[in-house]
Amino acid sequence: MKNTQSPVYDVVIMGAGIAGVSQARHLLLNIPNIKVALVDPRPEDRTDKDLKVGESTVEVSTMFFGKELGLYDYLIENHPPKYGLNFHWAKQPEQTQTIDDYHHIWCTRQPSLASTLMNRAKFERDVLKMNKQMGASFYNGRVVDVELNSDDALNIVKVKVEHGYIELQAKHLVDAAGRKFIIGNKTDNLIFDSEDLYGVKNGSAWVRVKNVDRTIFHSGYDPNGATCSHYYATNHMMGHGHWVWVIPTDTQTMELSIGIAHHHNVIPPQSINTKEKFYDFLEANHQLIYRLVKSGEDIDFHYLPRLPHKSKTLFSQDNWYVIGDAAAIFDPFYSLGMVMMTFGIESITEIIRAKLAGEPDAERKRAVYNAFNLGTIRSNNHLIHAHDRQLGDASIMSWRIFLENMWWFGIIVPLYVGKWHLDLKYLRKFGKQGRNIITSLMTDVYEQFDQLIERQTNLGLMYTHRADQLPFHYYVTRDYDTYLQDTKYEPKKCNVYAYMKNTYFFVALWYVKFLWKGFGISGLLSLRNLHHIFKLFIASGESALDELMFKFQNRNLPVSNDIAKARQEFESYEYRPELQPWTQKIAEQSLHSNDENSAQVPELVTNLQV
Repeated sequence: MKNTQSPVYDVVIMGAGIAGVSQARHLLLNIPNIKVALVDPRPEDRTDKDLKVGESTVEVSTMFFGKELGLYDYLIENHPPKYGLNFHWAKQPEQTQTIDDYHHIWCTRQPSLASTLMNRAKFERDVLKMNKQMGASFYNGRVVDVELNSDDALNIVKVKVEHGYIELQAKHLVDAAGRKFIIGNKTDNLIFDSEDLYGVKNGSAWVRVKNVDRTIFHSGYDPNGATCSHYYATNHMMGHGHWVWVIPTDTQTMELSIGIAHHHNVIPPQSINTKEKFYDFLEANHQLIYRLVKSGEDIDFHYLPRLPHKSKTLFSQDNWYVIGDAAAIFDPFYSLGMVMMTFGIESITEIIRAKLAGEPDAERKRAVYNAFNLGTIRSNNHLIHAHDRQLGDASIMSWRIFLENMWWFGIIVPLYVGKWHLDLKYLRKFGKQGRNIITSLMTDVYEQFDQLIERQTNLGLMYTHRADQLPFHYYVTRDYDTYLQDTKYEPKKCNVYAYMKNTYFFVALWYVKFLWKGFGISGLLSLRNLHHIFKLFIASGESALDELMFKFQNRNLPVSNDIAKARQEFESYEYRPELQPWTQKIAEQSLHSNDENSAQVPELVTNLQV
């Protein structure tokens, strides 16, 4: 059948998975009257076996889904809560029968900013329907070709639908089609070589099971250790060259996603690429999880031999964009896939909004946002560097997890809350600072971790959630601005510089403690290590000046415009101790009822006489 229609949209999104439906909803909420189309070969009511890696959010992605997409109520009503990230290492590799056979880093309380677990297939089905109700068009078909045009010419998407082909036209084209890499293959935009991915070469096998006996994992009774659930979290069972996730995805059917991320040089793909091999691996290395899986009923199994890749360009000057798995993925260790997606979606929406409005700095925004998001992807790639050698060492990994959480809660979370990732001036400065300080430090720290593993050094357990690890009662989720208490959720209300000041300072203290315990006085006095410490203190001082400047510039502004408006409205409040009359209405209803009854009496008498 020949093409019979060629509708024109502002944006066509290829792929209606989590990235596609979230991008569509964000556009519809932020750009009035925008015309959006989604294309996906899966029907709107896709099956529950629509399986993929990624059923867990963290603070940034939960805020995006809940606050920016307006889905907090939906998440509460349809998806399990999450109480952070837990990590477990076997005390003895041959003894893994119960949870007591592991060393732990448990979450001890409900975090200040919530996160959630997720039934991905359900989320994607539901939000797609919401988008259609908001006016988005959905085409159930397969993209067979795209014609990418330069400058402001319309891009063309050719789609195979049930009864033929259609062509969709749009100025802006978003590839959210995952590993189909529609734009990536068309433009030679992808990087797969592990040498260009900080040496990361890994794969993943996973199953979903239902009706499990969760008490096999943990009874739920922990009166002296925590004020939150241990089961409803992302649990990481750690081992040499691998980690196994345990993620509840449904509270009624007791459904679990259980999978492994494994590094090829330790666990070759052919040794774990079937369900039987995966179960054999669990039985041999994590008997507790094997018992948990076997207590339930299998739903499905999937194996992905190659996880990592990234893109050279994310947001093109020719109005095409890549997000989600189509853009980059490395390892679900910290559940950062949806975080990269979140930053990408908000950047894309702002670029498209600026371009549709004809704003003069739209192209500059695209270039700066592209650089920032590529830097974010590069950092997340680096977070997996040397995992093949370090995952199984409880001491080394606990120190590594602590440090990486310092950056997360100390800079990334407040940066996102304050929408600093959309501020061009801030991004240029932060990008330069990150390259000069964070990247070089982390590269050396990972190498030093390797040295300590070779020496079989035990640094002790660095417990992420405790306040007795560093001086001044520091803990990684500590607040340095009242952005939570005073709801400073509007752009640039959160004082990110206060967090940067304290984070650089405490990372320097972490590094001093690490060097002293791991390498002694010689390591502490090494010129290169002293250089890192000096640069961290300098960055802390610079951020302190930025913090003071920020406070001065905002000294006469309300911390929250919404609160300021509410207080202003309240100034005219006057207590009036009376109730609005309601008895008059009741009396009128009673009178009306009596009139009707009176009218019926003569008729009743007549009937009786007859």
